[in-house]
Amino acid sequence: MDTLKLFQFDDTFIGKYVRLVQDVVIPYQERVLKDEVAGAAKSHAIENFRLAAELLETGKCSGEFYGMVFQDSDVAKWLEAAAYSLSLRPDRALEERCDEVIAIIGRAQQADGYLNTYFTVKAPDKRWDNLLEAHELYCAGHMIEAAVAYEEGTGKKSLLTIMCRMADHIYTHFITEKAPGCPGHPEIELALMRLYRCTGEERYQELAAHFVNVRGEDPDYFMEESKRRNWTVWNADPAATEYNQSHMPVREQTDAVGHAVRAVYLYSGMADVAFLNHDDTLIQACRTLWDSITKRRMYVTGAIGSAYEGEAFTRDYHLPNDTAYAETCASIGLIFFAKRMLEQEKDSRYADTMERALYNCVLAGMEMDGTKFFYVNPLETIPGISGEAGSLKHALPNRPGWFTCACCPPNVARLLCSLGRYAWSVEQKTVYSHLFIGGSLDLSDTCGGTITVRTGYPYNGEVEYRFHPIKDAMPLTLAVRLPFWSADTQISLNCKEAPFVTKGGYAYLTGSFTALDVVTVQFDMSVKRVFADTNVYADSARTAISRGPLLYCAEGIDNAGDVLSLRMAKDAEIKVQSPASKAGNPAVPAAVSSAPSAAVSAAVSPSLPDGVTALRVPGYRLQNSDSLYSLTRPLATPCDITLIPYYTWGNRGLSQMRVWLPETE
Repeated sequence: MDTLKLFQFDDTFIGKYVRLVQDVVIPYQERVLKDEVAGAAKSHAIENFRLAAELLETGKCSGEFYGMVFQDSDVAKWLEAAAYSLSLRPDRALEERCDEVIAIIGRAQQADGYLNTYFTVKAPDKRWDNLLEAHELYCAGHMIEAAVAYEEGTGKKSLLTIMCRMADHIYTHFITEKAPGCPGHPEIELALMRLYRCTGEERYQELAAHFVNVRGEDPDYFMEESKRRNWTVWNADPAATEYNQSHMPVREQTDAVGHAVRAVYLYSGMADVAFLNHDDTLIQACRTLWDSITKRRMYVTGAIGSAYEGEAFTRDYHLPNDTAYAETCASIGLIFFAKRMLEQEKDSRYADTMERALYNCVLAGMEMDGTKFFYVNPLETIPGISGEAGSLKHALPNRPGWFTCACCPPNVARLLCSLGRYAWSVEQKTVYSHLFIGGSLDLSDTCGGTITVRTGYPYNGEVEYRFHPIKDAMPLTLAVRLPFWSADTQISLNCKEAPFVTKGGYAYLTGSFTALDVVTVQFDMSVKRVFADTNVYADSARTAISRGPLLYCAEGIDNAGDVLSLRMAKDAEIKVQSPASKAGNPAVPAAVSSAPSAAVSAAVSPSLPDGVTALRVPGYRLQNSDSLYSLTRPLATPCDITLIPYYTWGNRGLSQMRVWLPETE
């Protein structure tokens, strides 16, 4: 059961982000797509559709295509985010503007169903010539996802009709006419599965399975394709088959390789196809690739893709902090993959990773005002070097307003507005609580009532479930995820220890719940030290700090401007500060406001946003000598180190930042 429309947010944390997306992000991105924001990188994406429509209707074009070959996908992801927003909160003005954009898209569709502004306006004689680079199937996939979301959110089928025609065109080309090849950038696979579930049209899932199955069957396909054409988009190397995961059949792949976003989009489509077709070999391939990512190639923030070159996975345990690529879109794709693996098997490791990526990398990808975004999410930044030095030019120390390649901002928006789909799943009478977000889940059709959740998560570890039956009671099983980081989770029913069974990292509570029943879950929110596998050389002799689902970091703005000289005291008590409030500076608790060194500088650092909980770690600051290298051990001065949640970094101006800190006795 799709829980997207069944869940309404009422939450002080994630709910605040959802409202930010609705009130700020979606309108802002709409203006960017219409080139109405001064200072933002030019988009031209909606204008590209207007130009394509003009050309088809008049035979003439008053302008030129502008942007990346996949520029259409920015509009698609924005429409998808808007659709999710409309399903949560009707907005007639927004819906009318979406309808206007959809009408333009419809006019830009060719008579045979083909839809892509780059090839309509700029290269009409080159359709389907360049699967390696041209992103035709990628753009179609994103617009299909938008079409399904818009039909689900508004009940309107206009965009769905357009994209069914495009899907039919693709089916004719690749299945009926037997055109060879697979997408250079996976996405169409998971989109076609969504279209199949929405329409029931068997050809769409057949087409999705086709693209999964043919990938890698002919590893030389892109080489042969490049020989047949005399043009290129960006001179991609057709022999670099690992880059787009076409180096071998998907069932034989054992390592997550290549472009990280392409990889997790592909794996998501594979998991969808495997689940529908009960394909055990494909399911096992998904499990193997999942383990490759999460056991050897994932950052502690849930970020993936360690290399700037190719935005890609590299080798096991190669997880550099300052040069990390860690694209926001890649973590979003990992969440897509995790959700689909949860459909295969209810195992908390998938939801744990989903939570890790969401609360750390994805939220860090957007400024807290909703108008600036990170494409890259490093775990260590040094202003003056990060974003400037040769190998670090990609690792910006602050978020820009928009990018020419603007895949991440609308991706964040569409994920946050659809989190109800990730927080819950329902299978007959079993209700799975994967993510702990305040709100209400309407189960009137399946369990005869509504469940409401109240929580102060992620800073408070108590989650309360209340039941509101239509009649006397709601017979169901509530399955609550037991996070890996909570060493001692307490579950009670009406203030008494609740009877439950544990399986796959979930606690199952079965009963006929009445309006008087309250299930309370208390997670262990103690501060934890995190240690990397010794094979991760970048984190050797370093420690990270977490509390609940949140990873913490040190930012220079709270620590005398310098985090490189800090050393945490080994095994010292880490203090949890009172949450930030307008009443005072959260970085300086009264008990330590007179402390020397770092605490003094913290007194003048800008405040964190309301509700943010910082940590204080006893430690030392090393004093530099006058020479680049010295034979004298640096003097260590005691200090208190302030740590803030990683997702909040970079919101108070340029500053050093480091996640992994050395420890000392």
